[in-house]
Amino acid sequence: MFPMDSRVALVTGASSGIGEATVLELIRRGFVVYAGARRVERMAHLAERGARVIRLDVTDDESMTAAVTGILNDQGRIDVLVNNAGYGSYGAVEDVPIDEARRQFEVNIFGLARLTQLVLPTMRRQRRGTIVNISSIGGRIYEPLGAWYHATKYAVEGLSNSLRVEVEPHGVRVVLIRPGAIRTEWNEISRRSALEVSGETAYAAQAHALMRALTAADTETAPGPSVVAEAIGRAVDAAKPRIRYTVPFAAKAIVFARWLLPDRVFDAAVHRVFGVTAADRLAAEESAAGARVETH
Repeated sequence: MFPMDSRVALVTGASSGIGEATVLELIRRGFVVYAGARRVERMAHLAERGARVIRLDVTDDESMTAAVTGILNDQGRIDVLVNNAGYGSYGAVEDVPIDEARRQFEVNIFGLARLTQLVLPTMRRQRRGTIVNISSIGGRIYEPLGAWYHATKYAVEGLSNSLRVEVEPHGVRVVLIRPGAIRTEWNEISRRSALEVSGETAYAAQAHALMRALTAADTETAPGPSVVAEAIGRAVDAAKPRIRYTVPFAAKAIVFARWLLPDRVFDAAVHRVFGVTAADRLAAEESAAGARVETH
């Protein structure tokens, strides 16, 4: 466990959702917290709660380097990095522009990896530190029209596993957090992207089916981001944290089912959950008809 009076944390993607909740949780646990995001104006309330707000773009190497250098100049140490910044880009593989696919990897995996490179020299010298990578149960399962997003989360899992055994001899811990359905604005943005990209293509009915299924999962019964932040807090405070934290409980059941079921059986379950209904086909036809009217 770290000394309670000197711990410094950097949280990316801190302007909303899981990142915002994590900043508040780590402040509560006594950290000096640097909250990083592109939308600095959305973090004023975090500054009022004691966070050090910084502009941070995980697709910009100069921005990342400046952020880490600034923290080290101010504090002389970094004890925790929470790689939370990320987004979900949905749409059929055939429809998603390859530049958008690249951007998904730039944000969700290469930004994470670059920030990790930047903090590791300090953590190695300290002989302690914790890197928390926000993955997803999407790094273990799959769904139609989510190929690029899931590919990035599978990559986060693989990178984290190798990184863990690389840095453990230097006193650095690597922890994976696997959220399931959590109520944040991320969900609405991701769902809408499927309709924007594939809502008028050969995959339109599947896009509407995906929208319906994900909307049903994103109900008021789904927990808010604080459940993820609390898991992160437990991990960074633990003398020996678990390798993976899957939250909430429903997410654990889904991951267990993926481990238990053969691929074909799990495929069938995915088809049942995301199956195209008559209503989905009608919605797709109406979208296509509307698009044709707009072009005339």
